[in-house]
Amino acid sequence: MKNTLLLFGISFFLSTTVLFAQTTEAEGDLLEEQDTELEGWQTGGLFSLGFSQVSLTNWAAGGQGSLAGNLLVALNADYSKGSFVWNNAFELGYGLMRQGDESLVKTDDKIDLTSKLGRQASEHWYYAGLLNFRTQMMPGYNHPDDEDKISDLLAPAYLLGAIGMDYKPAADFSLFLSPATAKITIVNDQRLADAGAFGVDPGSKSRSEFGGYVRATYRTDIRENITLQSRLDLFSNYTDKPQNIDVNWENLLLMRITQYITVSFATHLIYDDDIKIGIDSNDDGEIDKFGPRVQFKQILGIGLSYSL
Repeated sequence: MKNTLLLFGISFFLSTTVLFAQTTEAEGDLLEEQDTELEGWQTGGLFSLGFSQVSLTNWAAGGQGSLAGNLLVALNADYSKGSFVWNNAFELGYGLMRQGDESLVKTDDKIDLTSKLGRQASEHWYYAGLLNFRTQMMPGYNHPDDEDKISDLLAPAYLLGAIGMDYKPAADFSLFLSPATAKITIVNDQRLADAGAFGVDPGSKSRSEFGGYVRATYRTDIRENITLQSRLDLFSNYTDKPQNIDVNWENLLLMRITQYITVSFATHLIYDDDIKIGIDSNDDGEIDKFGPRVQFKQILGIGLSYSL
């Protein structure tokens, strides 16, 4: 509860002490800084395709062959005119893997769209409104069970709208604070909705929440060919267990080997008290209860990339 009150207090105080207006800086840029002093549209993007393959024939040491691929598309379009700036970012990721004779398994699947409109408030502060939409493209399964879906397109999907202030002391850092944020969770699959998946009431396909929201983004060039990007999202629902803060933290390290060859290392950490994960508390191979858990994913890859 103390963490929630602190989150709300900081958001409310900083959102009400600035009295002037100015543009927000671009926060959705995944590749390079945008020159916000130029008016009109500024666009950019990244296309990256990673691939790995292992083939074994009469291999005495044993093992299994494998095939894996991962696609990343990140696009941004920013518009500025006078004191206004409109920033838009779109990210799509998808990965597949096959090991031995098993069927293809999904390793990554996301659609993430962010749009933010802002106006300058002072040298480093900006009035801003933010809209974010996240979902996935294909069905997900709890392998080796390939029969019962545990997720799908728009199941879940998250729609978040926030009004607040954006603190931008430097071009590589942004801190967006919102004391008034609406979050809608969508589960557009009746079987999952009936089971109350992703926090919706059993039988309902959506859940609405109202609370405080913080988004911090950071980007830095560690070296000329190495870039680190990080984004942290925090949300607290004022009306239901506000002390249980939702966490969504993504990091991406890009190391450019040549103009078109890039090594990437990505991590994604999620904690949402409304998402119940199966737990084998007795270590007997059987799930005997469900509860919230920290979700973590990492992807290391090398492949072709092209920057717009």
